[in-house]
Amino acid sequence: MIGFSKVGVRQLTKRKEYRSYERYKYHSGVGVFGHRPREANESDIPESVIVKRYENCRAQQLVNAYRTYGHLKASIDNVDYRNEKRTVKELELAKYGLTSEDSVDLGLLYGYSGKQPAKNLVEQLEKIYCGPISYEFLYLETETEREWFAQRIESSTDSVENNQKIEILKELLHSQAWDKFLSVKYPTVKRYCGEGAESLLTFFSTLFGLTTSEGVQQVVLGMAHRGKLNVLSGLLKCPPVKIFHKFSGRPEFPDEANAACDISTHLSASADITINNRTVRFSLLNNPSHLEAANPVSMGKTRSKQLKLKEGDYSLDGSSRMGDKVLNVQVHGDAAFTGQGINQETLMLSQAPHFDVGGSLHVVVNNQVGFTLPGERGRSCRYVTDLAKAISVPVVHVNGDYPELVVKATNIAFEYQRRFRKDVFIDYNCFRRWGHNELDDPTFTNPLLYKLIHNRKSIPDLYAERLIAEGVVSEADVNKISNEYTKYLQTQFEAVSSYTPEVTYYQDQWTGMSAAPKAVETWDTGVNTDLLKQVGFASVSAPNGFNVHSHLAKTHVKNRLNKLSDGKELDWATAEALAFGSLLMEGRHVRLSGEDVGRGTFSHRHVMLVDQETEQIHIPLNHIHEEQKGFLEVVNSILSEEAVLGFEYGMAYDSPDNLCIWEAQFGDFYNGAQIIVDTYIASGEAKWVRSNGLVMLLPHGYDGAASEHSSCRLERFLQLTDSAETTPDSEAVCMHVVNPTTPAQYFHLLRRQVIRNYRKPLIVVAPKLLLRLADAVSPLSDFAPGTHFKPVIGDTVAEPLKVKRVILVSGKHYYELHKERMRANIDDVAILRVESLSPFPLQALQKELEKYSNARKFIWSQEEHRNMGAWTFVKPRFENLLGRRLTYAGRAEAATPAVGAATLHRAEVEHVLREPLYNIK
Repeated sequence: MIGFSKVGVRQLTKRKEYRSYERYKYHSGVGVFGHRPREANESDIPESVIVKRYENCRAQQLVNAYRTYGHLKASIDNVDYRNEKRTVKELELAKYGLTSEDSVDLGLLYGYSGKQPAKNLVEQLEKIYCGPISYEFLYLETETEREWFAQRIESSTDSVENNQKIEILKELLHSQAWDKFLSVKYPTVKRYCGEGAESLLTFFSTLFGLTTSEGVQQVVLGMAHRGKLNVLSGLLKCPPVKIFHKFSGRPEFPDEANAACDISTHLSASADITINNRTVRFSLLNNPSHLEAANPVSMGKTRSKQLKLKEGDYSLDGSSRMGDKVLNVQVHGDAAFTGQGINQETLMLSQAPHFDVGGSLHVVVNNQVGFTLPGERGRSCRYVTDLAKAISVPVVHVNGDYPELVVKATNIAFEYQRRFRKDVFIDYNCFRRWGHNELDDPTFTNPLLYKLIHNRKSIPDLYAERLIAEGVVSEADVNKISNEYTKYLQTQFEAVSSYTPEVTYYQDQWTGMSAAPKAVETWDTGVNTDLLKQVGFASVSAPNGFNVHSHLAKTHVKNRLNKLSDGKELDWATAEALAFGSLLMEGRHVRLSGEDVGRGTFSHRHVMLVDQETEQIHIPLNHIHEEQKGFLEVVNSILSEEAVLGFEYGMAYDSPDNLCIWEAQFGDFYNGAQIIVDTYIASGEAKWVRSNGLVMLLPHGYDGAASEHSSCRLERFLQLTDSAETTPDSEAVCMHVVNPTTPAQYFHLLRRQVIRNYRKPLIVVAPKLLLRLADAVSPLSDFAPGTHFKPVIGDTVAEPLKVKRVILVSGKHYYELHKERMRANIDDVAILRVESLSPFPLQALQKELEKYSNARKFIWSQEEHRNMGAWTFVKPRFENLLGRRLTYAGRAEAATPAVGAATLHRAEVEHVLREPLYNIK
């Protein structure tokens, strides 16, 4: 036998670990605003432990086998209708050359010591890893994490004192009484009750205690339907009368809110939880029925709060970590978590620069069936939590029948998150007492499963029996707890008729904000030209010794300096930089997020410079002035639309004073985030009275780039607005949709977005060719004080009395039409640019049309196909509100946004130019 020598000990411990922080070298080793590279979080295993493991290598293999495969044998399924044998060959002693009587060192387990028979080691391993709670952690990337987890599991019992057991019992019995009460009072209302998952409340109550003891100030919760009302009414201080009021068919907001409202299981709540004289604010987000869509939104809201508190990536001196004061918690549904791609996208954000929130705490409510689909048909992996392995974070599996083990699972998960600031998962195994909702019969499709469920006792009843057997409570105590809570619910129920919904909006950081007015407003968004020049010059500056790319130095930098000095032909990127910089100087932060936004998809922006020798990053706009208070966060995001857009919506949801922008790589690509647009951006304010000022930049334009690089599907956004066809619009429309044609217009739009005292999502049909078009420029005077965004830009060429035809256009198409008009010397046509589509600019159009008293023909010309673009939106409003017939000129109907052959494209371009100018008389 080869002897073990100490020479090799240190060599074994010094193997190179995969350090997560090394992944972020490109994002600047010293960090930029919004991202500080993480410190390596590693420690060596003591030499004595390594020696012990080597000397007991066969037993150590057995220990590692239980740490790796013990979960396969664990009794975590509290229904277990498949009745699996759970035989795991990797856990057999013989596999490691051991017999039950062989002497082994129990010190291989943390918290144990002494030589004992191998069967005793197996007994302890079975107890730790194969009971109603089990773990997956040996795939974690660093040895530090793996050893921490093993030590935490093996050396701690997490005992629960009797007084805590009584509190747990109260929570469970209250939850059960709540569901029974609702079933009697509202038998025909879908409630998505917590029956079968009552010990989920144990997770929350344990979390309350942990956060108040660890210095956390705020917790942001994203949660799906199942058991949400139980949490709201039982723990988050939402008065039951409010929920009963909603169940009775009444709105949850005062009449003054003019809200469309939403279903009860989409309600939100905020509560201050005080334990041991320490208070933590818990905020539960509204969620749509696309349940998992709330997850990235909750992360964005969390990071926004971290920005406000200057935590972690935003700390001035690097003294804090992300998550020190604000914790993100996500509660998922089992089928939705494995089935919806937004979850993979969201997890991939979790450790990415500018999206990291210091690790989220996840609970998957594992009902074992999704709607009617059995769990094994709802995924291609063993566990609902297997996505966790993709980002190398641990999972705690726990049987919901054991509330005290739910406490232990919560303790472990929370401690891991605090120690490593990474995500962690609890696979909370439970069941669903009824169908997808209480009105659904699950036995149609899952008869055997529900035969077991209907014949088993509830989690609260099982736990009550245990505590009675232990002598902790009596049967009379149990009945008293349930009866008193039911009486309380009855008094709340009787108060419904006198209940008045409270005002829950425009509070805290939204104080001073209001709903948009039922009027049309113009905001002065101009800026002192000296300040603009200072911003402009600074926007292309770099420190001494910084190696700017040679091409950028010759073009981007030099051209901008020349244009600013001349003050006549400022391009799109310069206007954007001036808008950003002026807001920064006013103390507002700007967050620009999306794929490749630092450079810009079309290599026009370059707000982020990369040193060509060191790859260090320099963001010039963060160095305008040494006393500036606002900073630009440049977020080159992962290749995701839905999760990233949800994240940015969450940032804007919590940050009314800052400018939050998401840019699609091409406008068409936003369709991967259609769920976020539909359920949050377009309808969030109407449903929940939650304003949001997020800006979406969607590069759009027909230039021969084929279907997926041409259209941002403008028509979809217009259809989603609540703009009226027969009455004038106001600023109160649900989304503002614009198609600006000049850099100055874009500048004013960005500044107006945060200067107004109300917030609306802004959809910008952004340019591609106009970024460098010589005609699409603005003089510096168009940015000066007294200037503003113009919803309509009139014709400055045509003589009004000569005009016989008025062509209305939106966006890039104007320049092509105008060029052709001038080439052909056509003098009886006026071209009006409709810059704002929603709200529809009735007053501005009326003012322009009054100039053309001899005009008899009014034409809408667009480069999009007839069934796309703004045509179907503009036509009824123009005709109903302005009393003139509008004629279409443009491409015919099509199934695809754009053709993919150059010859076809050229033919279409000729058609869309000739038809409005020559063919319509």
